Amino acid sequence: MDITDLRHFLAVADEGHYSRAANAQHVSKATVQASVTRLQEELDEVLVAVDDEGETTLTEEGVALRNRARAIVAKAPDPVAAKKAGGKAKASKGKGRAPIVKGEPKPYKKRQGR
Repeated sequence: MDITDLRHFLAVADEGHYSRAANAQHVSKATVQASVTRLQEELDEVLVAVDDEGETTLTEEGVALRNRARAIVAKAPDPVAAKKAGGKAKASKGKGRAPIVKGEPKPYKKRQGR
């Protein structure tokens, strides 16, 4: 089970709707639906039932997974903190010309011809 899929499943369980869960997780609705579908296929169980208005309810298997998923997600590292670990490479701000080569004259601007 992927931790992201579990986070998306928990959002659906808490919000009761795929769209509200997607907004809470800052991803698209299709991403949340795909995560829940992957979990259902992996476990070979129906976890979420959707009514005609789009509201979701958890099945018995979904309720059991929700309790286990909360424990797993609580132990996992925070995804926001993991993203802040790296840095952005900065481009050098050179002088705009190649460095002086020993023995070569400095490159001067050529005058504009008329």
